[in-house]
Amino acid sequence: MPYTIDPFCKQQKIPTFHELFSPVQNIFHSVPPLESKGNRPLQMNFEQQLKALIYYHLEEHSSGRDLLQELQEDDFARTEIAPPDGIKKSSFFEAINHRGIEQLLFIFTKLQADATKVLPKEYEHLGELVSIDGSFIDAVLSMHWADYRKGAKKAKAHLGFNLNHSIPSKIYLTDGKGDERPFVNKILSPGQTGIMDRYYQCHKDFDLWQTEGKHFVCRIKENTNKSVIKTNPLKPGSIVFYDALVLLGTPQVNQTEKPVRLIGYWIDAKEYWVATDRHDLTAEDIASLYKLRWNIEIFFGWWKRHLKVYHLIARSQHGLMVQILAGLITYLLLAIYCHNNFKEKVSIKRVRELRIKINNEARNLNFSPFGNYNFKEHAKNYDHAKT
Repeated sequence: MPYTIDPFCKQQKIPTFHELFSPVQNIFHSVPPLESKGNRPLQMNFEQQLKALIYYHLEEHSSGRDLLQELQEDDFARTEIAPPDGIKKSSFFEAINHRGIEQLLFIFTKLQADATKVLPKEYEHLGELVSIDGSFIDAVLSMHWADYRKGAKKAKAHLGFNLNHSIPSKIYLTDGKGDERPFVNKILSPGQTGIMDRYYQCHKDFDLWQTEGKHFVCRIKENTNKSVIKTNPLKPGSIVFYDALVLLGTPQVNQTEKPVRLIGYWIDAKEYWVATDRHDLTAEDIASLYKLRWNIEIFFGWWKRHLKVYHLIARSQHGLMVQILAGLITYLLLAIYCHNNFKEKVSIKRVRELRIKINNEARNLNFSPFGNYNFKEHAKNYDHAKT
């Protein structure tokens, strides 16, 4: 005889999953309401949609069909994640492709702010640091909006990564041809220092950022023209071979109006040239700051590989943004969980432990003849229900 879930068992939550989810639960009271856009009532409310997407990333599912099968057949997913009456394929994909962006953005923004209060600040002496970069997402030819080049479709995620707390901070989505540089102004706030690769070199932006009080550490091309205003002394034996206040670019063409500090240094016999407006740090500190830029590359790689964020559930731009936001929310929840329980950053080891713990708790609750089940409490609830 197949196992069936007693309705009173549903009240016994899987504690580890709900511990992971609890930072979001605390935000729900202020989330904008999710409303049906037609005459039919919602078959999946926002909490159920978010839980399903978190479960998708946490369990490394590779397709929407895979997730739907678990929501229908797995006891834990069916009772704790899916809507009480289940969810049909058409209703699920309609929800992903047409609803939830406003609510997910609200959750992501609030959760990111809450995480910065909980997680330790690793580079406090260097200020508020944000690495900025873009990442391609392979698309299929039917995704006409994801323009890239003939015979290939790609989307692009533009991300700000909070280096002090090792968490994502802001996200934007465009087609694959989308220019990355305009998103710096949207990602970076006054007082923060943006750390960027050579692609973001733009002398007009260097002037604009200084005017707006937004700091930057940006690698530039080695052959960039520079007009020296003042040189700074160098430390003997340092990797730094150049430190000066300069104007970048060609006069009357693309020269900066405001001077910038230019640092040149060697790493493994390779030259790096970095422009910045940070005059409060040593040249060696600037070199160290630029090295931190690679943390966003590490994040992109880990996020794609272990949370399957770029295994597409939807083909629309709306649906892809929903999936990416849910993946970022999942990562924030993992960051809070790993800090609270282990005082560590997110790692695949801790994520695997979390998955195993959730599965073990679900197995004990649903399949064990005894487990943690309180028979006396069940009998009392059963008698009460009959009356």
